[in-house]
Amino acid sequence: MAEGIPNPNEDLTTFYQVLPAAIVAKMQRIKLVVLDVDGTLTDGAIIYNDTSREYKNFNCKDGMGVSLLIKAGIEVALLTGRYSHLTTRRAADMLIEHVIQGERNKEEALQRLMQQLNVTDDELAVVGDDINDMPLFQHAAVSGCPLDGYHFMQTQATVHLTRNGGNGAVREFADLILMAKGLMTPEGDAKFLRERGLSFAHTRQ
Repeated sequence: MAEGIPNPNEDLTTFYQVLPAAIVAKMQRIKLVVLDVDGTLTDGAIIYNDTSREYKNFNCKDGMGVSLLIKAGIEVALLTGRYSHLTTRRAADMLIEHVIQGERNKEEALQRLMQQLNVTDDELAVVGDDINDMPLFQHAAVSGCPLDGYHFMQTQATVHLTRNGGNGAVREFADLILMAKGLMTPEGDAKFLRERGLSFAHTRQ
């Protein structure tokens, strides 16, 4: 076992929750994190004004989590059944290269992405909040559902997140992966940035 990497045969106690050893072992292999958007990266609300202009709420904490994953060398993708220019803009803010929108068959889109990135099911993690994300869960080694996600999805997720969608759920999931890999302390110190000579100054939120 490399220095600083949690023992995959032991539970990992973090400030969020206790991760069972089996989940720690799976998280240590993750190379790709796929995120739903509405209800996962947002609070699920879609607001229109009287000119039909659309508004969504994103969270800077989630953006920091995504940024840390990318800096750690983990691929991040957005996969949503709904197209929105706001999603495009938010993805650009977070430097996410892989953005799939307006995709009704999420499973087929996921399989294409995994083939493109040469990622297996054992290396895939997914966060989603509703039943249209179930096909993604079935491929993922690790899946997470926000605290306010649809009840059935909570029963199917391997990680029960303690934060709501659009309010830190993605940050929690990202941090837990980094903690399992030994890149972040259980208290939340992203030590790998210092160890690799990376700067917080260019970390996107």
